[in-house]
Amino acid sequence: MSDFSSVCEAFQQTVKVAPDAVALRTPGDEVTVTWADYDQRVRRIAAGLAALGVRRGDRVAFLLTNRPEFFLVDSAAMHLGAVCFSAYNTSSPEQLDYLFSHAGNRVLVTQADMLDRALKSGVPMDHIICVDGNPEGATISLEDLEAAGLPDFDFEAAWRTVKPSDVCTLIYTSGTTGPPKGVQITHANVLAELGSAHAVTPVERGDRMVSFLPAAHIADRVSTLYFMAFHGVTITCVNDPRQILPALLDCRPSFFFAVPRVWEKLRAGILAKINAEPDEARRGFALGALDLGWQKARAELAGEELPADLLEQWTLGEQLVLQPLRAAVGLDQLRVAWSGAAPIAPETLEFFFGIGIPVCELWGMSELTGVATLNPPDRPKIGTVGVPVPGVECRLADDGELLTRGATVMSGYRDDPVKTAQAIDADGWVHTGDIATVDEDGYYRIVDRKKELIINAGGKNMSPANIENAIKAACPLLATVTVIGDARPYNVALLTLDPDAAAAYAAKAGLTDTSAAAMAADPGLVAAVQAGVEAGNAKLSRVEQLKRFEILPTYWEPGGDELTPTMKLRRRPIAEKYAAVIEGLYA
Repeated sequence: MSDFSSVCEAFQQTVKVAPDAVALRTPGDEVTVTWADYDQRVRRIAAGLAALGVRRGDRVAFLLTNRPEFFLVDSAAMHLGAVCFSAYNTSSPEQLDYLFSHAGNRVLVTQADMLDRALKSGVPMDHIICVDGNPEGATISLEDLEAAGLPDFDFEAAWRTVKPSDVCTLIYTSGTTGPPKGVQITHANVLAELGSAHAVTPVERGDRMVSFLPAAHIADRVSTLYFMAFHGVTITCVNDPRQILPALLDCRPSFFFAVPRVWEKLRAGILAKINAEPDEARRGFALGALDLGWQKARAELAGEELPADLLEQWTLGEQLVLQPLRAAVGLDQLRVAWSGAAPIAPETLEFFFGIGIPVCELWGMSELTGVATLNPPDRPKIGTVGVPVPGVECRLADDGELLTRGATVMSGYRDDPVKTAQAIDADGWVHTGDIATVDEDGYYRIVDRKKELIINAGGKNMSPANIENAIKAACPLLATVTVIGDARPYNVALLTLDPDAAAAYAAKAGLTDTSAAAMAADPGLVAAVQAGVEAGNAKLSRVEQLKRFEILPTYWEPGGDELTPTMKLRRRPIAEKYAAVIEGLYA
């Protein structure tokens, strides 16, 4: 990989290896694009973009769902040396105004059902390319763009001018503590990141992956768009993340990256399926198989083996329960599974290890082009985020803050030298803002965000994320748990329900009103949540435990007042918006 000077060069090499293999598809093969097709369309779109005036260094914005057209146009713009970036699909016109104004893009690629929101941002564009038609407000359709290229356009010369130091993409931070910052990721950064990840978890040509997370997040860009260019993997595009389960059943991925909320929902769905089994004996056998699966996984993690009698029982459970469960969620052909972007409860990881899906937790950030530490699949440690990937150095500052440096470190924040200097010190160390520990084997454990640690009235330091994960793991009815306790005598929490779990509860209980307000007030559901909180509290120290909680009569949506598009809690806005509720919990 070090032989490549840009992602474009890697793409061109991949095209030559297996031109007839499928590069892009949608579930059910409604759309399939071979590598040869991919290459030809990239060339035509690049010529069209060049005819519009797009040049090396120009910013091109995307507001699209996860669809093949994203890959086609982004790859084409990349071959011109343009700097592509995606806005979250949940962005309001005001948020788009900020992003487009900050990036200074004059070209936008979008789709018909998002066009109106883009126009309401008020930012003037020279060109708005619509990938699914040419509605009023757009300036050109993708079809017309492909036909508009000048016949003498020199595609080879264009991509060969792209240098390793050129910015490949902008990743805008989620803005939990202020306005989003534009993280500049170079082609050299991407090359280094993919080389590091490949050294730990080798990817094979023909591997299958799913694109369903936002392309505005570094995780999806690296693990799909750039993985494709390097490894020739097949990507299934899922334009609605709520349809991830049907997509998994269709695709049967060999590699799968998901955020903790996805793993939590898959776990809840599997357990609900088992608990819904009317035959008590069959249900008991299935639950026993899960327990044996975790016993076997735990033994293997410790370098031991199950006793022969238990191994025989596990073998039967594997055949009759565990393998069918993996197949039921489309993960029966999985080679590697990752979880990242936020902390995940150890109980969730233990569950998947038990059913034969070792989910490797990783840690990273946009400023590091994604992954910086990773649990090796052959020697994972549950509860840690693994060891630094090759080429990345990590150390702890005196106050426990995790510092990192290496070839994956961003070139800086766009137009913000002050914040860049605050993030990267003179020796090249990135000050991550995460408090961590490291064990004798070099495995790192993230405690929490430096600015989010709770120090209660008694001076006790606590991690809200650790408390929140313990409660969520014990109560699948919950989507979010927000712990409050800084400078307070005890901890309380604001809870929101998971819409799907609440709907399943309502169906079982014969309730007709499934609104958030009705569900939050239902006595039976409140009792179930109370039991879950008590179970979660049992795994926490006394000072960490929740003394009171409030189930809010609303569902929080990604990108709203309370959650970032990647489901991270906006703690300060939450504290301000629900101040009266919080004070009531302490009354």
